[in-house]
This record gives sequence, structure tokens and C-alpha cells, in this order.
Amino acid sequence: MRKLKVQEFLALDGTAQAPGGPDEDTSGGFQHGGWQGTYLEDTGMSWVREGINDAAAYLLGRRTYEIFAGYWPTNPEAPPDIAEPLNTKPKHVASTTLTDPLEWQNSSVLEGDVRSAVAALKEEDGGDLLVMGSLKLVQSLIQHGLVDEFRLATDPVLVGGGKRLFPDDGALRPLRLVDHHVTSTGATIATYAPA
Repeated sequence: MRKLKVQEFLALDGTAQAPGGPDEDTSGGFQHGGWQGTYLEDTGMSWVREGINDAAAYLLGRRTYEIFAGYWPTNPEAPPDIAEPLNTKPKHVASTTLTDPLEWQNSSVLEGDVRSAVAALKEEDGGDLLVMGSLKLVQSLIQHGLVDEFRLATDPVLVGGGKRLFPDDGALRPLRLVDHHVTSTGATIATYAPA
């Protein structure tokens, strides 16, 4: 059975919205897009590459798919060791508005409800699935008990609001620490699994 791994950047206050750039996601009036950039150094980049390269396929929400599809296949400045796996490996997209065929190479829309579709993907042979960004999708996956591992880079910054990674549903979900590192910029990179 394949594992489903979630890899995310978090601010210390739990925000995961728009870590990469000012215009990435300004919904809800979020004004701190790109907050993560000053904390990404060699250890963090190795962590990013490891997650992307180790995955056999990616699971993305519609918004993250559109951001990635608009950047990775066409940007000549994209690091090749990240762009190559993202561009060539299978990408499964959770969306109620997109339809196949999708333009980005090896991308397809999940059929049926997300819970059943992702559970079926996990039952297939092959390597692990990786989710990046896709906060609404991740919250749904957490609520349905489909996440096997959280790979989190938590930066020492408070952004005062914005979209969170974890659902605010009152459920208790114990985790166990699998691995951790502290970077030279004070970010904590940790891997957790359900306890």
C-alpha cells in the first residue's frame, strides 16, 4: 500500500497560506505572501528536493495545480532537479471544475468523490503520493484519516492569520515525531506520523 505524505511550509502560528510569493494567494485579504522565502536555505532546499524526488506521484488541489502548471513547465529559471520530476511524474488533481484532458504533462482529474479516489490511489502498486500546498484538500484528507505522514517546515515567523493547514474541527489526532532538523535560519523541519 502506498503512503500519502503531506509536505508543507508553516508559519509558527500555523498559517500555511501563500508561503512562496506575494501574489500566490491573497484571498481573505492576506497580505504576507512570500513569508517563507527568507528561511529557505540549503537544508530546507534539500528537504524540498527529497520530498519531490522520492514521490512516485503528486496529489494536488485545483488552485495549487493551476499555480504549479503555470510555473514549472515553462519557467527557464526553475531548478531542473525539481522541475523534472514535477513535470514528468503523474499528477492527480482534486477538482470539481477542471476536466480532462489537462494541459500539464501526466496530469489527470480524480474521478468521483475525493475520499474514495484517494483511498483507491493508495491501494495501487507503486511509490508514495505527495501533497504540497492544496490546503482545502489536505484538510479533507486529514478528516478522512488518509494522511500517513506530515513533512512540515515551520518557520520562526508569525503572520497573524491566514489559511491554516489543520482543520479546526475539534478532533483530537495524536501524532508521533519520526524525524527532525533545525536549519541555520531557525526553521524546524519535522516529520510526523499518526500515533
